[in-house]
Amino acid sequence: MTKGFIHSTESFGAADGPGVRYIIFFSGCAMRCQYCHNPDTWHMNTGKEMDADELLNQALRYKEYWGPKGGITVSGGEPLLQIDFLTELFAKAKEKGIHTTVDTSGNPYTKSEPWHSKFMELMKVTDLVMLDLKHIDNEKHKALTGQPNTNILEMAQELSDMGKPMWIRHVLVPERTDYDEDLNNLSEFIKTLKTVERVEVLPYHTLGIHKWETLGIENVLENEGISTPTKDRVINAKNILGAVQ
Repeated sequence: MTKGFIHSTESFGAADGPGVRYIIFFSGCAMRCQYCHNPDTWHMNTGKEMDADELLNQALRYKEYWGPKGGITVSGGEPLLQIDFLTELFAKAKEKGIHTTVDTSGNPYTKSEPWHSKFMELMKVTDLVMLDLKHIDNEKHKALTGQPNTNILEMAQELSDMGKPMWIRHVLVPERTDYDEDLNNLSEFIKTLKTVERVEVLPYHTLGIHKWETLGIENVLENEGISTPTKDRVINAKNILGAVQ
């Protein structure tokens, strides 16, 4: 049986998928987003090692609260880095009739084998993909996250082509991701996707800064004095992207 590294769990999530969710935060992420509020999830070996049955049984204690739309959401960190474990967990969840959602940056996505075949198997037991599109411009994406976005956009297109329901998320950061030109380009890309059910704009917040300080990591946004976006800029981004208000 495969084991996964789990950072933490949340019993009653209401903002990470439809209905009430049991949220599982996986350890490990290759991105280094300047606005990350969970830098404590970056390293794989910081998590608790668990098997799929143990984790699923833990989640099932709360099933009565999920209602008809709720279920399990796996987030992180980056859950696709532990794709074998994630697929096993979701397969067992589907056997019990549980709605499954993966919240991902798409960073591990590749069409190279054997990873892509594993991804296709995962999608068979995944009901919804929440895809965090951090920036539409590849160079700005690399500056913001340390990683390119070309494979992420390819993943979005493949999800659309296979008919997989998607929610698109975009974190709005002043002087990084809130310029109208970039928002309009992102909007045009989203319009090419056939299965996007919802677009969410998530205003950058500074609640995770203490984690950076505790871990001794330099926070570029804090050093530059970048804070939360204004209400007007959030409304502007939502209007451009057709996001939920």
